[in-house]
Amino acid sequence: MRPVLLLAFASTVVPTTLPAAPLELVRAALSDVEGGAALPASFDHRAGETMFFSCRIAGFQKGPDEKIHLAYSVEAFDSKGVSLVELFKNDITDEVTPQDKEWMPKIQTEIPIPPLIAPGSYKIVIKAEDLVAKAKTEMTVPFEVRGHEIAPSETLTARNMQFLRSEDDAKPLVQPVYRSGDAVWLKFDIIGFRYGPKNKIDVSYASSILDSSGKVLWTQPEPTSEQTESFYPKLYVPAVFSITVQPGTRPGPYTIAAQVKDAIGNQSYEAKATFTVE
Repeated sequence: MRPVLLLAFASTVVPTTLPAAPLELVRAALSDVEGGAALPASFDHRAGETMFFSCRIAGFQKGPDEKIHLAYSVEAFDSKGVSLVELFKNDITDEVTPQDKEWMPKIQTEIPIPPLIAPGSYKIVIKAEDLVAKAKTEMTVPFEVRGHEIAPSETLTARNMQFLRSEDDAKPLVQPVYRSGDAVWLKFDIIGFRYGPKNKIDVSYASSILDSSGKVLWTQPEPTSEQTESFYPKLYVPAVFSITVQPGTRPGPYTIAAQVKDAIGNQSYEAKATFTVE
């Protein structure tokens, strides 16, 4: 019988290394209180409130010294791409041990919403860089703001002129009728002014009382002025005026005439609103 040669073949198993997970921003959350529960995306934030933002960084790499080195920034924008607040940026350098394999660095910061801002859709842009792996990533988190509705204007004007019984009334009077001894409150919004350096505004207004014939009965001694700078440009200037109906005031219609001035834009405008004394 012819001998049979048996050949043994040995297979070599080459270990494979899984590719590293990409750098990623995860677990983004917005809250209206520090350390509070995450709010739904449909939540309406209010102009003037402070939002608390946080997220985590995943997929980072560590160097030969077992340390990570991350840099990140957080910035909020309006629908036109204008920054609401100054850019917040920071970096993280830390040692990571095998016991920390589930740990993810946390980004957290406060974002104050400007008080005189239009309602609408806004966004937060978060950027992160892994300086060890030479990798970058970013994420956009949208949010909604509920604010004071005011129609825009290219020139100086007054909007939303409303009479009230008291300064804190939520709803204006349908019929602005007052009696002797009543306080007459008028609120309106000034818009269409120009901005100087650092979003400086210089707006003033002075009010007068006119009778039915147009005769000036009284004029505010000193104008009320708003001379301020702000990081985010103020959309409008809220104006308020009050006067008390004196005893013996003749019944009939009266008009409040407000002379509004924009010193930076060299503009002026007269706003008028009429009320009745019974």
